[in-house]
Amino acid sequence: MPDSDSHEVDPADEGRHRPEPDPLWNESYYLDFVAEGGAIAGYARIGLYPGLGVTWWTTVLVGADRPLTASVSYDLPVADGTGLVLNSHGVEVEAVVEVPLSAMTVRGTAPAVVHADPGAVYRGEPGDPTTIGLDLTWTTDGAPYQYDLTTRYEVPCLVRGQITIDGERLAIVGQGQRDHSWGVRDWWAFGWCWAAARLDDGTRVHLADIRIPGSPVAFGYLQPGDGGVHTVEALDVSEIRGEAGMPVSARAVLEPGGLELQIEPLAFGPLLLVAPDGRTSRFPRAAARFIARDGRVGTGWIEWNQPELSMAAR
Repeated sequence: MPDSDSHEVDPADEGRHRPEPDPLWNESYYLDFVAEGGAIAGYARIGLYPGLGVTWWTTVLVGADRPLTASVSYDLPVADGTGLVLNSHGVEVEAVVEVPLSAMTVRGTAPAVVHADPGAVYRGEPGDPTTIGLDLTWTTDGAPYQYDLTTRYEVPCLVRGQITIDGERLAIVGQGQRDHSWGVRDWWAFGWCWAAARLDDGTRVHLADIRIPGSPVAFGYLQPGDGGVHTVEALDVSEIRGEAGMPVSARAVLEPGGLELQIEPLAFGPLLLVAPDGRTSRFPRAAARFIARDGRVGTGWIEWNQPELSMAAR
């Protein structure tokens, strides 16, 4: 049976929240897309760390026949007021909730770099400079979902608009999702795997496998194309790692229902995350193909957080 309204999202939560004293308290707005045909995919993220006095800005664009293009800064000032306007270090970007729980737009320009090899990010190589532009709108295409276990919600979306890479204009028509979370986020404490995809029958799949040593937890949900929301009660996720720890394949089984997915990363947009105290975490995130055992196929994004302790333990 579909879930009750316990996972409904309060429209007021689309706005920014009062920060807590912990310096790692973070408010994150994340939006991704995969264009029709899968030729190009991308994500944008604004992460506010008021206790550290910085904003993390990330936009990554990838494709099977394209090099990685990334605009990344971990030291922008915290956006003033209640909005999401970034205008420092060459980043001139605004993210606007046009209609709560219905539409959100990201537009602006930012300096970026191009890497032929995504692993160059881990090696600290500078890349070739370029500029990117975004004018994309995420329009809700399903039920926004509020998690029980964390202050976080996710919104399935259709994505329309335009991006530019070094002056090349690309029209975007595709699908994706956006999410908003707020709370203490220590990227360097434990690993996880998260994924979201849309299958070709319209089903949305969202999953999270949180790899806390000794106390792992996993959760997620399904939204069939014909409506309804079903919380995942059991989840098993595994992957095979390749060079630099970037997975070459993954497998997920979701219950109830026994949905089994093979996940094939298509193009990586990884990050190297450095804590104020010097700890590091490799963060491979990839546009991916999702293949269900029953024959359904879809696209989406999958990510792994790989802090030093989890890399050493696995």
